[in-house]
Amino acid sequence: MAHMTELRTAHTADLDVPTLSAARALLDTVFGGDMTDQDWEHALGGVHALLWEDDELIGHASVVQRRVLHGGRALRTGYVEGVVVRADRRRRGHGAALMAALERVIRGGFELGALSATEEALGFYADRGWRRWQGLTWALTPLGIARTEEDDDGVFVLPLSGVPIDLTAELVCDWRDGDVW
Repeated sequence: MAHMTELRTAHTADLDVPTLSAARALLDTVFGGDMTDQDWEHALGGVHALLWEDDELIGHASVVQRRVLHGGRALRTGYVEGVVVRADRRRRGHGAALMAALERVIRGGFELGALSATEEALGFYADRGWRRWQGLTWALTPLGIARTEEDDDGVFVLPLSGVPIDLTAELVCDWRDGDVW
């Protein structure tokens, strides 16, 4: 029996409680004990890409606005969060479809795309044209700028035309509770 797959995009404000609950449940299932309430909060307030198979959510990703400091500028950054595909539906192009939807949003409304990748996803993002950050990473905390060495190898950016990016320079993200990158 063939399944009907549909990709929808919507702002958090336009999603109903059952849809948000399904997205959170999917993230909890895929990330297991690594998914926190703060991680979920980071995925809210922007545009979600939701992949449905019949009436079941099998994939989620979102892009939210953040500010990233680079080269003396505060760049309006589309930051990707909560990218997951249900384990039994992987390797079918679903992750690529989710990212293509978010990359369209990033290209249309931001100066830069950014994300923090898990070790398993490094090749996936690189294959899509995302560039691994080679310089030092920092966060603008309530106490000042602080190094984020643990994030140096997992930050990727999607450079957009018109904004010069030096991948070997320092990159500073804005503050948020939980994982800053």
